[in-house]
Order: sequence, then structure tokens, then C-alpha cells
Amino acid sequence: MEQQESVLILGGTGQAGAGAAALLRQWHPALPLTIAGRDIGRARRVADGLGAATAATIDLRRADLGLPADRGHSAVVAALWDDRLHGLRYAQRRGLPYLSVSSGLVDIAPEVVAGAQRAQAAPILVASHYCAGTVVLAALRAARRFDRIDTIRISAVLDEQDTGGPAGTADLERWSTATSAGLVRRDGVFTWVTGPDAEADVRRTDGIDLPGQSIAILDVPSLALATDAPHVRFDLAIGESAGRSRGEPASFEVRIDLEGADRGGAPIRTSRCLVHPAGQRPLTATGIALGVERLLGLRGEAVPPGIHTPEALIDPAYAVERMTETGAAFTGCHGDGRSHPLTDGSGGSADAVPGLRT
Repeated sequence: MEQQESVLILGGTGQAGAGAAALLRQWHPALPLTIAGRDIGRARRVADGLGAATAATIDLRRADLGLPADRGHSAVVAALWDDRLHGLRYAQRRGLPYLSVSSGLVDIAPEVVAGAQRAQAAPILVASHYCAGTVVLAALRAARRFDRIDTIRISAVLDEQDTGGPAGTADLERWSTATSAGLVRRDGVFTWVTGPDAEADVRRTDGIDLPGQSIAILDVPSLALATDAPHVRFDLAIGESAGRSRGEPASFEVRIDLEGADRGGAPIRTSRCLVHPAGQRPLTATGIALGVERLLGLRGEAVPPGIHTPEALIDPAYAVERMTETGAAFTGCHGDGRSHPLTDGSGGSADAVPGLRT
């Protein structure tokens, strides 16, 4: 089903918004897009490069976003921090699907309350996970060989030169101001950790350890509740990536460690490293594009009104295919340089993920 109205991408001139728009154009050539930003010149340049796209100036201080009253849209994407939630309210008043990626765990309460108060207005996809939910989806794809998962640990390296531009840097600063504690699931209990309990070494793909710590991020409850794993942790180190240490562009690196049991009850564990030589932008853009595609009904059944998260809507196997198309891969986690397809080799469907609720 092709949409007659355009997808309004707030912050469509930024790295995440422009990247997502490019993927949507590639996947759905006839899908109309509106690239919205404060600088109309930049918006026009992005729109002109896409084709079948228009440019618009927005003012996030205004409830109407500064857009003409007669302009129609099919969905609203907040690829930036909308501190007044005018983008969300704009979507709700018009019954449009809405997706956000900048709220983070510490900022989602207003979005959740707004969604609960107008539960029948339209679907809201809260995708303020690491790289818009792609890491969660990759972890669930890797979990398919397990019958029971006891422990999930995600370890990410974020290169200082790959924070996502000024908007991404501002997000990191806002989240660190809100809390320096990390959120983990320990023995089935969601627990805030600080000090030594929050500290952790994060190993790059070349075997070098960087100092990191547990962070408060939506990936923890998403993975914990999707798999029923009693132990879940997400550690982040900000420093030089393995790619940049080799004189290449800043690379994206996430290690996924899983422990549990197979279908015969035998204990198993696996470690995979999800990497991208071009940094975090392609995966963040993929996460946004996957969410928009799903919200619009371009893939899968219609999404009902209410609050949703990426793993509740998007097939992990399909998401991994899309990540692979952008150049992402699983590699050995100890710097052995080997590259593997972004699959676990087990075949099957997303229903094989233990405990996954869809």
C-alpha cells in the first residue's frame, strides 16, 4: 500500500533524519517525503537529492509547527529532540503515526503519558534505543538458537567523532545530566547501579579494553521483557573505535553476549560483535526507516493505536537483512578479523526468539 500523503521528518536535514529518508526512498521509491528543518536551504538540498520529496521550515516552539493548516501527512518522525512535544501533539490531533528517537529512557515519561491519555489517537513508536532499536533487534536475531536466555550483556563503543552531530551530542549531554546511574536487570529486578557496580571494561573488536559503564537505556527493559532474561546489562564506552585506531573512519562496534540453554536443556553461550565501518549513522537510519515502514503498513499488518517499541513491531530477521544491506556485519569478537553473515545460521522465523512477545 503506497501512501498518498508525505512522511513528515522533523530534523530531516540531520544525520539520522536524512539517512532514514534516503533509505525510505531506496525501499519505496514512490513514497512522498517532507524534509523539515529550521534551515530551508539545507532542507531543499536534501529533498532535491531524494526526488518525490518536498522541503519545509518548522518551528518547534509552535503547536502547529509553523506548517500550513491544509498540509496533509501520513506520519510524523521526530529525528531530533522535541522538548515541547509539539510534533507528537501535531500527530495525535491528526490521527497520524508518530516515531521518536531522541527521548531516551530518562525522557520517555511525557511521551508515554501523552500516548496513554489519547490511546486511540494513533500508534506511537518509542524508538529511543541505541541506534533506534537496531541493536535490540540484532540481539534478538542472535538469540534464536536459545530456548532459555539467562544473561544478556550488550557492550558498545561509541567513537568521540561519531556522536551523531550537534543533535546527538546534545542528547548525550542531556541524558548524562538526568542521571549518571545505569539501569540493569539483576535476578529479575530492574536495578539502578552507580559507582563500582556501574563500571565495566568494554572490549573493542581488536581486543583493546576501554573504560565504560552501565547506562540507563531502553535496550535493557526491551531485551529483558522480550526474552524474560533475569540478567540484562548495557555498557557503553566513549573513546577511539577500532576503525579509527587503524587510520580509517570511526567504526560502529557492539558486542552481544548471550548465555542460557538450548532446546535440549544444555547450557550454551555465544558472543557476536555487530560492526559497521561507517559508524552509527547507517544503523540509526535503518532503525528509523524500519519503524516508518512498519507504521505506514508498507510491511506487515496495520499497527493499532497505542505505545509500541521496535521489537514489538519489527521482525528481527528482516531487520538484520536491512542492516546487512547497509554494510553491517557480525565479526569475531577478539580482533581475529573474520567477518560473518549477520545471521545465526539457524534458519527459522522471528517466532523462534525465546519469550518474544509480539
